[in-house]
Amino acid sequence: MESVLPIIIQIVTGIMGGQAVGVAVKNAAMGLLPKIISGAIGGVAGGALLGSVLGGAAGADPAAGGALGGLVGDAVGGGAGGAILTAIVSALMKRA
Repeated sequence: MESVLPIIIQIVTGIMGGQAVGVAVKNAAMGLLPKIISGAIGGVAGGALLGSVLGGAAGADPAAGGALGGLVGDAVGGGAGGAILTAIVSALMKRA
């Protein structure tokens, strides 16, 4: 369960970040499903990138507060990654 929890957090926060971009960009040429998919993929990618930079939750020492920091990093990276990828996909879909 410890290895699945970060991925779930990244997916959920990525979807939330993607939906936030969809609301902020009113003229986004995207339906609900592309926003969900791009947010989830961006969330996992962003969470993995931020996790690798910060050390991530994998192998973190819970006594040193590492696990909580890893989960927060997963949430922040997931939200940011989902928002960024959704914005990129939206811009590409608008161009086409």
